[in-house]
Amino acid sequence: MADRENRIHPFIPKLVDQYEQRKVDRREFLRTSTLLGLSAATAYGIVGRIDGPGFVPQARAQDATPRKGGIVRVSIRIPDLSTPHIFSWVYDSNSVRQCNDYLTRTGVDNITVPWLLENWEASDDLKTWTLRLRKDVKWSNGEQFVADHAIWNLKHMLDPATGSSVLGLFSGFLVEEKDTGQKDADGNPVMTTDYWDANAIEKKDDFTIVLNGKGPQMGVPENLFHYPAFMLWPEDNGKWGVGSPGTGPFEPTVIETGKRAVFKAREGYWGEGPYLDELHFVDHGDDASAQVAAMASRQADGMYEASVTQYEVLKQMPHLELYQVTSAQTGVARVHPIKPFDDARVRKALRLAIDTPKLLQLAHLNIGAPGEHHHVAPVHPEYADIGLMQQDIDGAKKLLADAGYPDGIEAEISCKQDPAWELIAVQAMTEMWKQAGINVKINVMPSSAYWDNWTKVPFGFTAWTHRPLGVMVLGLAYRTGVPWNESHWSNRKFDELLSVAEGILDVEERRQAMVPIEELMNEEGPAVIPLWRGMFTFWDKKVGGFQQHPTSYIFGEQLYLNEA
Repeated sequence: MADRENRIHPFIPKLVDQYEQRKVDRREFLRTSTLLGLSAATAYGIVGRIDGPGFVPQARAQDATPRKGGIVRVSIRIPDLSTPHIFSWVYDSNSVRQCNDYLTRTGVDNITVPWLLENWEASDDLKTWTLRLRKDVKWSNGEQFVADHAIWNLKHMLDPATGSSVLGLFSGFLVEEKDTGQKDADGNPVMTTDYWDANAIEKKDDFTIVLNGKGPQMGVPENLFHYPAFMLWPEDNGKWGVGSPGTGPFEPTVIETGKRAVFKAREGYWGEGPYLDELHFVDHGDDASAQVAAMASRQADGMYEASVTQYEVLKQMPHLELYQVTSAQTGVARVHPIKPFDDARVRKALRLAIDTPKLLQLAHLNIGAPGEHHHVAPVHPEYADIGLMQQDIDGAKKLLADAGYPDGIEAEISCKQDPAWELIAVQAMTEMWKQAGINVKINVMPSSAYWDNWTKVPFGFTAWTHRPLGVMVLGLAYRTGVPWNESHWSNRKFDELLSVAEGILDVEERRQAMVPIEELMNEEGPAVIPLWRGMFTFWDKKVGGFQQHPTSYIFGEQLYLNEA
């Protein structure tokens, strides 16, 4: 911002002091300073001044001049890709990501930068965000990308009728819960969401949008890279497929659900790359051995993610490179608030029966960290270390007895068999629950069947991916009434505490605000979280430009072949 208007957000000087005193680390300094509008070059320049001549900015891992041409084939699931704004899984988005961009991008370093935006500007109170679009972006049909296109997409994602999870990230900021005046079958008010103000999303000119929030929100740039937040061609009305215009580096030429997707490099892409002629995604199904065979025979050049059951076999293949990164990816065993889980004591008993260090060993080869049931991971900047909940079988039994279940409870948990660690984790948890008198049967569903019903099963195990901020995860998964609140949990105190934390820019202050949130989740929340995953995958050494993203995103325009 200083480069553009000689104005620096008032928090920047304090942030520089905090970095000089090592109260925030390098990643958090870069994340927050760029969030507040400093260019990446300026932010890195400040770090270089403070850290001295030994500092080397993280560069993209590629040759100086990547060779052009060729095809790279990736093993990844290909579900129905027709409605990107309501995607629930990362691999869905990896297909559309090759063809349609976002307003921002969060890189492998957890730092968010402008993408289709030229820059952004936050007001001092974080209630107003000015988004300025690049002027050199054209859709693949030749039309220029303008503010009307971005506003249509934002409004489509925030329309409750769409059912997009983006709604959960902007609740309390751009939209709020409102009473429809109707009653449900039990006599309770039927609620919906609507803009808190008619000018919540305001067009200033063809390349400038202003978000006018009800309260402060420090995570707007990160929220704009939430994986369903694509910029889609408005005339397609939220649909996507072969022939859909996009602003990205590739165009979709073949989409076959459950089989394959083919992306061809487009002419006139505004950014760097692509280097490949084509990028092919191939669906090898739930069978982990089929993926291994494809990698061994070099019919696939890379994998979306590798499974723990594949790790040792793939590691022995000399033509493959292992990529690994720390993340907040996890799986959540969550319950709906119906008997016996309508009682917070029963929900806490589920947690007390679990030995998370043992689960990390059994289900994920000790790659990662023991889970914490409040769903805020150590890699999140606002993570507050309130201590790991230890296994306490006697404590779990007492809670069940106090709740009126002295002889224990019976239940059934639904999960899917792919990837393998999920079923292993569920099987291990059921053995631990059994010690406390919690007898849980396992319903293993085909992946596609679970995808269709993941918010509906009363007791389920769902994989959740990494987000750069802990408040993002909590807003998506546990805020009252949002589309991805799969547990149907509603706690007004939690909602209030979360809205406060979302508006705190100072990471030290936000960390303190997270303490009561994490404690509340441990005491009353709906979830058991067995582990934090260390993400890993394997790619053929002939492929350059790949980096393991903590959210397992694939950026096809960065890929190239370093051998013919």
